[in-house]
Amino acid sequence: MSVADKTEKKSGGFGETVNVIAQALILALIIRTLFFQPFSIPSGSMRPTLLEGDYLFVTKWAYGYSRYSLPFGPDLFDGRIWGSAPERGDVAVFKYPPNPSLDYIKRVIGLPGDRIQMQDGVLYINGEAVPREKIGQIQNRDITEEERPVDVYRETLPNGVSYETLDLTPNSYGDNTEEYVVPPGHYFMMGDNRDNSTDSRFMNAVGFVPEENLVGRANIIFFSIADSASPLEIWRWPTELRASRLLNFVN
Repeated sequence: MSVADKTEKKSGGFGETVNVIAQALILALIIRTLFFQPFSIPSGSMRPTLLEGDYLFVTKWAYGYSRYSLPFGPDLFDGRIWGSAPERGDVAVFKYPPNPSLDYIKRVIGLPGDRIQMQDGVLYINGEAVPREKIGQIQNRDITEEERPVDVYRETLPNGVSYETLDLTPNSYGDNTEEYVVPPGHYFMMGDNRDNSTDSRFMNAVGFVPEENLVGRANIIFFSIADSASPLEIWRWPTELRASRLLNFVN
């Protein structure tokens, strides 16, 4: 084999490798944009449903696509295409309205046109109290972030979606609000950790969330690790991995 043949073979091998990598990156981008996107939970606002250190997949097609479905949110079009409205009770990722570079995750409580209010810790939708039953207490710092026992309630929305909420502090600031009317094309979002969640109850912070800001519906927890450990710290898995949370569907 001549030197030229060897050079051509080496060049072809390198070019093929670059081509394979480029195709893999494009495929990953398509999957991330249109189908699934991984997210990690950075705060305790959705406890006990989601914990810091949970890693989950969000289905991007669930609500259709907006500019925020694309990386960096380029202003290519307005509204949503192939859109589908969220259902009450969905756990959804959305872009924080005052700063769309930030991702938030909360539960969809109010739909367009709904009247939403909190009175003494009880959620009211369109003038009707949402059933709220105390089911006990949790004394597990990994779940509540508290050293003391914390009251746990089960709420059941009008469409039958049921989930647990924490009550860290009775009569906290967010337990009593004015009545909000959700505008057309917007949603009212709340965290399950009611006394430790910046959400739509606070109009000077999150407020109503435009449908354009929805990124997708939280679907399944594929990994979970406690105590602020990194998933790459494999040596901490034996003590910090939350095995019971793996592959759990988000409800």
